Amino acid sequence: MDLKTVKKVATLSRLEMNDTELEAVRVKLGNIMKFVEQLDEVNTDNVAPLANVVDIKLRLRDDVVNDGNQQQAVLANAPEALEGFFVVSKIVE
Repeated sequence: MDLKTVKKVATLSRLEMNDTELEAVRVKLGNIMKFVEQLDEVNTDNVAPLANVVDIKLRLRDDVVNDGNQQQAVLANAPEALEGFFVVSKIVE
């Protein structure tokens, strides 16, 4: 990974780094990329996807509505409400 790419990633990440820090990050990111390339070489054709290392079924909760029909209670927190909706200031002309 070149220094220009590291600077761009740092800028996009809103990180301020001096040249010494950028060089250290460049080396670390290069090592990470080498490891990812190494993983890409592993043959996984006959390997089933793994969701959990323990072979157990997760219990799913029932899909039950338990918090609805509280429009008035929710709108009571609003600084301004009109016809059952929050009133917000216009931001687009």
